Amino acid sequence: MAKFKLDEVDHQILDMLIDNTRTPFTDIAKKLLISAGTVHVRVKKMEDAGIIKGSSLTLDYVKLGYSFIAYVGIFLEKTHQTKFVLERLNEIPHVTVAHITTGKFNIFCKLRAKDTKHAKEIIFKIDDIDGVSRTETMISLEESINDKKRLMHTIFNEL
Repeated sequence: MAKFKLDEVDHQILDMLIDNTRTPFTDIAKKLLISAGTVHVRVKKMEDAGIIKGSSLTLDYVKLGYSFIAYVGIFLEKTHQTKFVLERLNEIPHVTVAHITTGKFNIFCKLRAKDTKHAKEIIFKIDDIDGVSRTETMISLEESINDKKRLMHTIFNEL
């Protein structure tokens, strides 16, 4: 697959969309002194190339009552159970991210809960999944870095 070439205008468009995916193309066009049609065509090309995959909405989970974040390392009885366990984790809506990993854990996941009591209930559900031998939980005290733009700018500088 050929590598898609991004120029500075593409970088600037992505920069604005990362800040707010709902920014109208007309606003982006005015800031970049190009036409809204040009913005539309460039975004469409980046979507077609798979560089842009949809858009997302960022929720303030704290305001919704889900301020507790924990990371759970999952040890499996047998590695061939990975797919089954991931399917069961996907049935627990509070498990928001799961990774198959190397090293200490077979699976590493993130969960959101209302409080410690609620987190305990979720962790017990994970422990009850067939194939899970044990779990190890780390509580997030604070999300200190969540910056998509720094990586994006590093990637742009490498291109």
